[in-house]
Formats: sequence, C-alpha cells, structure tokens
Amino acid sequence: MSRHTAMEPGLKHKLDYDDLAHTPNDQLIYELAEGELHVAPSPNPRHQWISKRLQRQLEAYFEGRDIGRVYNAPIDVVLTKHDVFVPDLVVVADRSIITERAVEGPPLLVVEVLSPSTTQYDRTTKSRRYATLGVEHFWIVDVDNQVLEIYRRSGERFVDIARVRGGAAFDHPDFPELSIETASLWSEP
Repeated sequence: MSRHTAMEPGLKHKLDYDDLAHTPNDQLIYELAEGELHVAPSPNPRHQWISKRLQRQLEAYFEGRDIGRVYNAPIDVVLTKHDVFVPDLVVVADRSIITERAVEGPPLLVVEVLSPSTTQYDRTTKSRRYATLGVEHFWIVDVDNQVLEIYRRSGERFVDIARVRGGAAFDHPDFPELSIETASLWSEP
C-alpha cells in the first residue's frame, strides 16, 4: 500500500527531488507526486517477469529502429522538481532529456505494471500527473486480469486507445509496425 509522509510544523510542505537523495536504501520505491511522498514495496517476481517480457518487445521496436531508448525500473523520471516517478518501463525518444541522474522531462511512453499495493495510485495520481506534465503515451499492465491498457494523451488527460485481453496481439496505431504479443506476458516464469 502506498504510504504518505506526515508533515510536521515548520517543515517544507512540498518535497522535491533533492529530498529523495535522503531516502534510505531499503528496497522500497520512493516517488513524489506534487511534492507528496509515496512509498511502495519492491515488485514481486511475477511483476518483474511481465515487465521484462514487455521490455524486450519495446526494445526490439524502438531500439531496433533507433527511434527511442527503453529503460526499466528503477529509474527516476523527473517531470518537475515536485513530481518524480519510478515507472516500470520508460521509452525516451528525445535523448536530450537523459542525464547522468535521471530522465528529466516527459518520456514518449510510460508503462506501469500494476501491483496490489500500487493499483489505485497508478490509475489515478500517476496517470493524472503523467498526462498533465506531457507524457504522450501511457500503458497499464493489469496482471490479475491479463489486460494491456493503451492510452494516448489528449490535452491534459489520457484517452483510451485499446484494451488488449488475454493472448491477443495489438498493433499500435501511432507506432507503425509495433505489434505487442500479449500471450508472452502472461506465460508463467
């Protein structure tokens, strides 16, 4: 379950990226949404398996065509000094936003693989902030229901492009020749 910090009187009301440097190295995931700290446990093996399988498909497409770089968690995505996320997968087309410390700017695509402790946070807070702050494409991998949800940014929100269930393949309309084979995501590790 995502936890929030309680702010004591006299302390900053909004945390920023520099504050994350002081979080412990304890295998937890620390993120900021509008300056509020969110903490989640490390993903379980099934989550990581699915993420890795999808990552390979994205790498084959984006890196194979030299049109983007694919990164997996943990990597910081700094959208503002008060909005720092650690998505499961990130596709960056504009290499100028890749720095020594993080991806500093909106990536082309962010993928969140849902975990029981982060489902609500990923679907609401993170989705809203990603759209507001310029992420063009957002995908949710719903492990329990075996659904890949595909969204595209429209203004400051995401619109639903497709929901790919079970083992169906999906050809993305915005990325010519990108076909995601979802059957491989759901196979057992």
